[in-house]
Amino acid sequence: MCLKYSRSYEEAQDNLQDGFLLIFDKIGQFSFAGSFEGWAKRLMINNALQYYRKENFLKLINEDIADEEMVEIEDSNISLDYLLGIIQQLPDRYRLVFNLYVIDNYAHKEIAEMLNIGIGTSKSNLSRARAILKEKIEALNTTKLPSAK
Repeated sequence: MCLKYSRSYEEAQDNLQDGFLLIFDKIGQFSFAGSFEGWAKRLMINNALQYYRKENFLKLINEDIADEEMVEIEDSNISLDYLLGIIQQLPDRYRLVFNLYVIDNYAHKEIAEMLNIGIGTSKSNLSRARAILKEKIEALNTTKLPSAK
């Protein structure tokens, strides 16, 4: 989980260590109302996002789009490592929104609250992240095609 919210393996290691320290520090606050895994996951995600809040990586431009543009990524034979690598290369604001929405199933309203941005900005950043990923995957697929003889 830490890898998808980080720019590098080293940053993910730092987030993981800080996240575990946070979990141990707040273990007394776990109320047994839900699963421990869900509670710990939420703390880990919030810990990773806190780093970006502190560093002002989330200074976003105000963009509002009426409807979320869906960018379809065709089924492709790409490795998980390659996909994770291109997700990590996304600009911070796009990577965070993409992971929260696509991978962790947060709604745009929740993402907007977590990142202190507008709902339209969340939708726009998701759309741009998908477009960048689609472009990189298509470029990879194009280079893998055998040349015509």
